[in-house]
Amino acid sequence: MVVTQENVVVSDSSRRLSPQEIAEVLRERIRTGELKAGDRLATQAELADEFGVERGTVRLALRELQEGGLLSNVSKGSPPRIAQVTPSRNGPQPTMVGLAPRLTEAFSVPHVRIDAACLTAETLMLALGEPLRQIHDGRIRPERIDVRILLPSREINLAFPISVDDQGDDDPVHDRWLRQRNAQGHVLRHNLQSLRFSHGIDVHVAFRALPFTPPVKLYLLNGTEALIAYYMIARREEEISDDETLDMYDTLGTESLLFSFEKQSGARDTAFVDESEKWFNALWETITTDLKLT
Repeated sequence: MVVTQENVVVSDSSRRLSPQEIAEVLRERIRTGELKAGDRLATQAELADEFGVERGTVRLALRELQEGGLLSNVSKGSPPRIAQVTPSRNGPQPTMVGLAPRLTEAFSVPHVRIDAACLTAETLMLALGEPLRQIHDGRIRPERIDVRILLPSREINLAFPISVDDQGDDDPVHDRWLRQRNAQGHVLRHNLQSLRFSHGIDVHVAFRALPFTPPVKLYLLNGTEALIAYYMIARREEEISDDETLDMYDTLGTESLLFSFEKQSGARDTAFVDESEKWFNALWETITTDLKLT
């Protein structure tokens, strides 16, 4: 097999926050307890002023939080409230709710092994925030961390996200996805590799490029657990400037329920974890190509 390298340049240009980025800031406030269950959010006008965006961008961010089960009492008449989220160990959960605690538990062993196949590294990057905080706080201390990530190649025609009106090689939705894929992968790698210098942890992060659009997101934790969620596709609009809006078929990541399969749960789950690992390894060793973040 001939292995090629895919060089990626990370864009660092200043720009307005996207709805997804605003939603993540608010998620972080919920996770840290700055916003508690039952609290009311600020008004859309106040949030738009805080983040320096249009109200339409704020509405899209709030819709994402609502779809992820983090907001309740959503109505046009008043700001929504923070929902009461009761984690369930066995039942499926929205990805942004369920992944972080599973990763934190996975990071409690001496040798951490995380494999992921996904459309972008956004969810993994954000969910890693909690185990990284616990490492910095001294609550957990792995000795080695190995992370392998499969992401779609920049060269393929993605099945999604894609413009509603086919725009060929100049599709702005593809360009938006590529910038996000690059930047999020770069941040994820930097955050993990910085543990080498701050805590002396042996860290290895590798990326490879898929020749197709993955229909699901898959996370394999320490060879003992597989987490899978289907990408839910919907038509939506995203405002990227005062006079430009992208009309696209895109994934609603926060709607995706994350299903967990653990070897300790019996023969069926064990078979699923083992076959998922075989599938991932087969892709890694055959039809994928090196993806370098620079």
